[in-house]
Amino acid sequence: MPPPWSSTPAANPGAGRAIHARAVKAGLLASAYLCNNLLSYYGETAGGAGGLRDARRLFDEIPLARRNVFTWNSLLSMFAKSGRLADARGVFAEMPERDAVSWTVMVVGLNRAGRFGEAIKTLLDMTADGFTPTQFTLTNVLSSCAVTQTGAVGRKVHSFVVKLGLGSCVPVANSVLNMYGKCGDAETASTVFERMPVRSVSSWNAMVSLNTHLGRMDLAESLFESMPDRSIVSWNAMIAGYNQNGLDAKALKLFSRMLHESSMAPDEFTITSVLSACANLGNVRIGKQVHAYILRTEMAYNSQVTNALISTYAKSGSVENARRIMDQSMETDLNVISFTALLEGYVKIGDMESAREMFGVMNNRDVVAWTAMIVGYEQNGHNDEAIDLFRSMITCGPEPNSYTLAAVLSVCASLACLDYGKQIHCRAIRSLLEQSSSVSNAIITMYARSGSFPWARRMFDQVCWRKETITWTSMIVALAQHGQGEEAVGLFEEMLRAGVEPDRITYVGVLSACSHAGFVNEGKRYYDQIKNEHQIAPEMSHYACMVDLLARAGLFSEAQEFIRRMPVEPDAIAWGSLLSACRVHKNAELAELAAEKLLSIDPNNSGAYSAIANVYSACGRWSDAARIWKARKEKAVRKETGFSWTHIRSKIHVFGADDVVHPQRDAVYAMAARMWEEIKGAGFVPDLQSVLHDVDDELKEELLSRHSEKLAIAFGLISTPEKTTLRVMKNLRVCNDCHAAIKAISKVTDREIIVRDATRFHHFRDGLCSCKDYW
Repeated sequence: MPPPWSSTPAANPGAGRAIHARAVKAGLLASAYLCNNLLSYYGETAGGAGGLRDARRLFDEIPLARRNVFTWNSLLSMFAKSGRLADARGVFAEMPERDAVSWTVMVVGLNRAGRFGEAIKTLLDMTADGFTPTQFTLTNVLSSCAVTQTGAVGRKVHSFVVKLGLGSCVPVANSVLNMYGKCGDAETASTVFERMPVRSVSSWNAMVSLNTHLGRMDLAESLFESMPDRSIVSWNAMIAGYNQNGLDAKALKLFSRMLHESSMAPDEFTITSVLSACANLGNVRIGKQVHAYILRTEMAYNSQVTNALISTYAKSGSVENARRIMDQSMETDLNVISFTALLEGYVKIGDMESAREMFGVMNNRDVVAWTAMIVGYEQNGHNDEAIDLFRSMITCGPEPNSYTLAAVLSVCASLACLDYGKQIHCRAIRSLLEQSSSVSNAIITMYARSGSFPWARRMFDQVCWRKETITWTSMIVALAQHGQGEEAVGLFEEMLRAGVEPDRITYVGVLSACSHAGFVNEGKRYYDQIKNEHQIAPEMSHYACMVDLLARAGLFSEAQEFIRRMPVEPDAIAWGSLLSACRVHKNAELAELAAEKLLSIDPNNSGAYSAIANVYSACGRWSDAARIWKARKEKAVRKETGFSWTHIRSKIHVFGADDVVHPQRDAVYAMAARMWEEIKGAGFVPDLQSVLHDVDDELKEELLSRHSEKLAIAFGLISTPEKTTLRVMKNLRVCNDCHAAIKAISKVTDREIIVRDATRFHHFRDGLCSCKDYW
């Protein structure tokens, strides 16, 4: 009989039945030859239930004595080919005798039905029964081994190939090659390829695909260029390989070459990979050209192409086009990936309302979609919504993955929400995600930004053995933010000794640590080290750190000279750093220059007006300060309102200066007044220069006593047991008076008070601060 699934001319079921009827009338069914051919015919046309019934009826009409192995194989092949494996197994079990074809039919049928493990076992049973596998048996079992990645069995099948002398048979050799490739055995696959006396295009394609899958694009390129002939699969393998290995520009270049050099038209696989490359590069121009090609050539809009187009437009910022394609498509053509891509597109442009609408209409939302929405809220400052959505995910969504937990931990860090952050940490431990790089680093940052530095250090000590740059960088930045400059520099040196390569963010962290600690010489050395020892091109963030380092130390001439020698124009952060230092050192002349430069870059920067006015006020130049406030008002620049907040029993309490809206206002003010008198009695002297208004001293003192951080601390004192650590967050830099007052409060109340302001952490204990009054 012909091999299983061999191609035959299209059959006419009606004509076959007519021949069958004529044979019955003529009494010719006694001929085994005719019956076998009729059965074989029905086997080739058994697309529907009627053909199967006719074939079975014919088989049952054949006397047992006239049924031979060919007869049984014809019926077996018919059931196996139709996917009716239970019937095929029944026939196989009934067969009085079997041959190699019988076994091969079962192997091929199982492989085609995706029952790869059973196909492999059937081959093993076949050889145990003493039958020699055929070419078709081997190619199908090798295909099953490839899919299941059972290399050990595949090698045994390969030994059959060699033993039977089929190594030179191109289809068999290609199957061997494909099996080793899918099992990741590149070395053996290369050996098989080199020993093939004849190679087909499929042989070359298998090797190209193997190397692209392993990320060995240089070898894949070499093979591709050496191919005597190429098919569309060859071009697709290379384009997809570039795309999947992050070489998207090369993918587009090869696509252009394909259009110019090859007569083959791109198919949906080509287009999908090219659009994916456009999406990754954010190249909407080429994406539109590919879209135009699809329309011009009237290529079918299948689900792959539609989803790729939506992703390309969404990731390139053209969400209107992405939404238009989605609205024109059948919903069944779309998958969760395209919905998520459009959701992320809305997030990217800050349109969270449309993003949430897209999230709401998605069916079968997966963990990626939930995470994308949570990350979107976090990135756009909607922290409460991010937490609420995560809670919904826990209740009715999929199990969070490491990226979800990292995003929620980032929200906790922003809010300094230590209690909830600890709950997420516990969840990470239970779900075995704590050791994930993204989660462990987010845990370090969460504890650090929530003021719980010992826990951040404990987490770092658990994972630093991985020697990942981002982990060490997170800890160095945490040390810098908590005023432990010496420890930050020490950890940086330890990092270098451990052979961990610093990156640009690591250097921002260590330069910031030097700046906050006043380590001018060390900072200069590390700045020189960035380029000279680690070949990192300094960026604006490094320049701004150096300006801050020099200006904080009062080295204004050096700071100005550094700015003059910068290869790029200083940005708002650099000028802002200089301006802040001028306020501390009361350098009005340089402050005027810094403010002028800052406002030329960012005319609506209210901080610039406040800083220069503060400098004038500190110098007693009240008329100049009034002039600045008047200019700000005339230009309608809104002053950033200062506020502080604290977490008490899982609730956030927010306070503004001279707050009048808190429900416990009277109790808070009473505690603030009592606290003020107690610290004054202990020797604290209010810093009246911190009041930037020309009013009498009594009013100045009253205003100082009601600064937002003092009210938040007062609330903490009346709401928590004695000796409880208080954690307060402030959106602006803490003023001199509050800094001195909180030192006194920590001593009088015997409390540790941790304050996170706009630039760093202050740990107050026993009348001292971790910043050593250098901030």
